[in-house]
Amino acid sequence: MNADKEKWVLLIILSIIWGSSFILIKKSLDHFNPFQVGSLRVLIAGIILLPVAISNYRLFPKKHLKWLILAALTGNFIPMFLFPIAETQVSSSIAGIINSMMPIFVIIVGALIWKFETTKKQIIGTLVSFTGVCILAFGGGDSGQFKLIPILLLLLATLCYAVSTTTVKSKLMEVSSTVLSAFIFSFVLIFPSLIALTGTGFFSEFSFSRDNMLGLMFVSILSIFGTGLAMMMNYRLLKVSSPLFASTVTLVMPIVAIIWGIIDGEKLTYLQFIGAGVIIAGLIFLRTNQKKLK
Repeated sequence: MNADKEKWVLLIILSIIWGSSFILIKKSLDHFNPFQVGSLRVLIAGIILLPVAISNYRLFPKKHLKWLILAALTGNFIPMFLFPIAETQVSSSIAGIINSMMPIFVIIVGALIWKFETTKKQIIGTLVSFTGVCILAFGGGDSGQFKLIPILLLLLATLCYAVSTTTVKSKLMEVSSTVLSAFIFSFVLIFPSLIALTGTGFFSEFSFSRDNMLGLMFVSILSIFGTGLAMMMNYRLLKVSSPLFASTVTLVMPIVAIIWGIIDGEKLTYLQFIGAGVIIAGLIFLRTNQKKLK
């Protein structure tokens, strides 16, 4: 598969996986508190990827350790706590919609820190899709859920994702996608997540009840697919495309989140149909003569 086709396949798959993550976070919060959900999400991914990290330890990028730590904390640790905390006060669909700000943050962070060059076509396509996101936000009749503190937490999490994405593209592309994910979750984050989980009292309070096991199932699915596997695919997407293109996955995610809402009994409004169409139009425009950020 050539790079152009591969990046679109990865974009679609990631949109489905990450778009489903918000409902999984919400379901997990029915059983554990936000800090436990965040800690478990990182810890489970770290344990699963530990064999990969150990078998490839010679490839550990020691000379880029500070960038590895920065990418790990901003992309795979801090947001894992911010999203569950915010979703205790806002819906999962709103969380997905706010997360679509990422392409805007990628443009800002890329220009200010890494001096990335962005084409007018990229900016226009991103803004068109984000307009669709705004239509989705106001088309669902959930405007009353726009509370300041959780929205600020979601924006901070999205900014962190942008910092991580641009850092990986600029400093860590020499490491393979699978190995990079394994290093981040196993060597960098497994102990901080274990300490955080211990601090929540999880191990002293946990019992093998039906409620806890159901919660672990939701968190495990979220961790394996929405964290470990998805991050591998995201790093691969960064290798075959630009940070801005990779971040457009967040523009499709709200559509997936709303579909999950429909499956769960929610109704899709006409404005949400229009918003989804505008998002797709922006992505089509973005695809034409796409140029990579330099």
